[in-house]
Amino acid sequence: MAAERRARPGGRAARGGRLPWRRSLLVRLLAASITIAVCSVAATAWLAARTTTSALQREQGQVLADDARIYDTLMGYAAEHTDWSAVRPALARLAERTGRHITLTTQDRRPVAVSGPASQDLPTKASALVDPLRADPALLPGVQADGIDPRAVGPYRLPDAERKQLSHLARTLRACLRGTGFSAGVTEGASGRPSLVMTGDTGIQRKVGEVCGVFALDTPTRTEKRALDRLNALVGGCLKRQRLDPVVVGLGFAPAESVSEPVRRCVDTARREQLAPYVAPPVLLFVASPAGSPAAPGFDLSSANTAKVAGVAALVLVLTLAVTVTVGTRLVRPLRALTDAARHPTQEHLRVPVTTHDEIGHLAAAFNDLSERRERLEEQRKAMVSDVAHELRTPLTTIRGWLEAAQDGLADSDEAFVAALLEEALLLQHIVDDLQHLAQADAGRLRLHAEPLNPRDLLDQVAAAHRGRAETAGVTLTTRSEDTPSLYADPARLRQTVGNLLSNAIRHTPAGGTVTLGCRGEGAEIVIEVVDTGTGIAAADLPRVFDRFWRADRARGRQTGGSGLGLAIVRQLTEAHGGAVTVTSTPDTETVFTLRLPAAPDEALLPR
Repeated sequence: MAAERRARPGGRAARGGRLPWRRSLLVRLLAASITIAVCSVAATAWLAARTTTSALQREQGQVLADDARIYDTLMGYAAEHTDWSAVRPALARLAERTGRHITLTTQDRRPVAVSGPASQDLPTKASALVDPLRADPALLPGVQADGIDPRAVGPYRLPDAERKQLSHLARTLRACLRGTGFSAGVTEGASGRPSLVMTGDTGIQRKVGEVCGVFALDTPTRTEKRALDRLNALVGGCLKRQRLDPVVVGLGFAPAESVSEPVRRCVDTARREQLAPYVAPPVLLFVASPAGSPAAPGFDLSSANTAKVAGVAALVLVLTLAVTVTVGTRLVRPLRALTDAARHPTQEHLRVPVTTHDEIGHLAAAFNDLSERRERLEEQRKAMVSDVAHELRTPLTTIRGWLEAAQDGLADSDEAFVAALLEEALLLQHIVDDLQHLAQADAGRLRLHAEPLNPRDLLDQVAAAHRGRAETAGVTLTTRSEDTPSLYADPARLRQTVGNLLSNAIRHTPAGGTVTLGCRGEGAEIVIEVVDTGTGIAAADLPRVFDRFWRADRARGRQTGGSGLGLAIVRQLTEAHGGAVTVTSTPDTETVFTLRLPAAPDEALLPR
């Protein structure tokens, strides 16, 4: 017995008792929340310990960014002015924006300009040298190898007339490029000279540029020619003193050919000599914190702060426990209701109240839907058992009655007697075959032997098989077929499907009526329709047409109403082919059953 109890996990709980605490959802949720809270407190403590380092790193990064901004602003001022006489407003704006104390001095430390009071002592080492002809690439990105600030243009600055002329030429060239399907932008340099910016393959740029004459924009203006002549004279004098061959410098400020390092130095020296009268003289830059300003606050892990961290951690734990218990209780209550409802006998079909709109509420609604479906299925099962018994009782009772009459000598075993028994046996066999087809479809064992079919030929075969019955009933049977693609289906099963619909239509069409069998193609589907002018189906009965053993008139017998399984078989066979069947009806006017089947794929039509 002990071994048996050990073999049953969960003991009494598994048979319907209450779960152990260790398996309770509330306990698990509480444990997970406590774990998360402890991890959060630990992370908070670690973050507090790292606060000082992070604050210092951010402060240093901000200081470097402010220093670079100050250096860039002053270099731009020096490149565009010949002295420092008007720099004080710029210094004041920089000091207000960055909170730093800025001082400019000559190289022998004589004050030139100060952002604030001049009483503060200068640092031992200057922050930088502000000289637009010898810029620091580390503090001023974009400076070329010669160290000359691009904003120092001096005699190359274009007057308004030349600037307007070049701007008009640039717009004209850009319009030409756009006409060839090549996009380009126009930028303006510090001297006022516009330039075209093109993207894409270099070779294509060169070809398109030749077509539109883009290189005309590189031609120096009168002002630039004078400046270049002066520059080339200075370069030539330097090269002559060093006994080097002369070179020609263009607007790119580079010799026309590859040159040696001495030639490069001559070009750079000549440029600085040419630009020197147009820029401010070099000054030393001193950047410091304002006098008396407090240091950046850090995190002080003192006893008081430690107590604060511990208090906050305890508060977090308490709040976590309270929230977890509240939320967990709300989660567990509907789950327990679901469990209790599921443990009740299946005959009761209980419902649970839906109190929330979250996942638990959706689960409760799904449980209620499942309970309703179970109830409906149970009713359908009982109805089907009753219908099967009723359908089988009729032919069996007839056969029994004839046999008992023959046994008692009340009926002769002649040809009529045998024919009557055979007819009832065939009816009984028909019911059993229909039930077998439905059972195979429900179990997924309905096998299809698909092959390419011509819908028109199939309809002609079905119509020919039912034409005699239609003539006997006084019903006109016609076929109407259009050019349709081939079907890939089981011919026997599809003939059975269409035959059931056609037989049903003939049965419910009075003498003088018409039944039309047609097919057509609609996109990737084949549509087969059976249209009759019979009694029709009421709108309230349409949803139940394909139910098993259902008849619109319950008083109909097998001779007039069929077994009630034909349309159910039609639906099963159609769905097995990947199609769908629908019905529309106008009572006493027309009823249309529509089969929609997928057309045969191209590979199914290839010879095998």
